[in-house]
Amino acid sequence: MASPPVPAPAPAPAPGGGGRLREHPQRRFAAPEQFFDLQAAVEHLAAEPGMMAEGHRQIALYRHGPMTVGLFIFERGGRLPDHSAEGVVILHGLSGRFEVRTAQGSHALRPGQILILAPNVKHDIAALESSRMLLTVCLE
Repeated sequence: MASPPVPAPAPAPAPGGGGRLREHPQRRFAAPEQFFDLQAAVEHLAAEPGMMAEGHRQIALYRHGPMTVGLFIFERGGRLPDHSAEGVVILHGLSGRFEVRTAQGSHALRPGQILILAPNVKHDIAALESSRMLLTVCLE
């Protein structure tokens, strides 16, 4: 029997969260199995109050040990300026189009494509249109 999807993040402050927008990560990541409806998660993330920083909004869907899975939504022109991670980074295009720049060149990322970066590879991400991305980072 399939487990029901994990509820997407709530757009209202979490109950008992002391003003938190989302449920505390310790509770959010506690279940031994997590199933996500990414479309519902995108809709809830887009409905959160407040402005998008640099044209994007993000949420960690799951975190355990050195691994984090994050969902990003971008407005057209949204960016994640030059940065790197101390672990492997996997960028998975869900919708829209991205340009990912590294010292090695520029990569077009479209739905259904992934880009894998070795630890400490500096990269810059720009959304060429309204876009969605799943990010997995596994720190070393």
